[in-house]
Amino acid sequence: MGARWHSPASRKSCQGQLRPYADSTQLFLEIQARGYRGSRQVVRKHLAALRAGTAEPVRADIPNPRKITSWIMRPRENLTHSRNERLLQVRLACPDITRACDLARAFADLVRHQRGYLLLEWIRQAEQDAPRPMKGFAGFLRQDRDAVIAGLTLPWSSGVVEGHVNRVKTLKRAMYGRASFELLRTRILTQP
Repeated sequence: MGARWHSPASRKSCQGQLRPYADSTQLFLEIQARGYRGSRQVVRKHLAALRAGTAEPVRADIPNPRKITSWIMRPRENLTHSRNERLLQVRLACPDITRACDLARAFADLVRHQRGYLLLEWIRQAEQDAPRPMKGFAGFLRQDRDAVIAGLTLPWSSGVVEGHVNRVKTLKRAMYGRASFELLRTRILTQP
């Protein structure tokens, strides 16, 4: 069921704006000249709903969560002015996103610049006033604190090992049900 106008005054002001359009054809022709590609019937139904006060409110153009996340995780200097403005609008609209954004950027800074010595302070801040998913993430970091701090401070990486594991799994999936274990073993050991 469509949303109703909140007050009779707002309904009257909307009807006053629509008064010049006695029928939907005139409105359709005007908006078609401005680039509208929809049908005349859609315009007629929407105009009737506006007059009756049952039209759906116009929804704001809300970016999807993936876009918002990419804006948050990207360094500020790499964001275009328009994306930075959109992120600011989202932050102003939702205090939880504002706090999550601040904490996520601080954590990304810890990772980028290998500042493991600041991890405990970040965990404390996240556990105090972060949104629930971030509190859970901070709790998991606290449980494995020593390993996380080592990963954020030491220069060594397990990336090479992870790459080999990924290659072995890819070969295994490709050969599943088609060859024997000996052939799989030979392919794994002979490839660099």
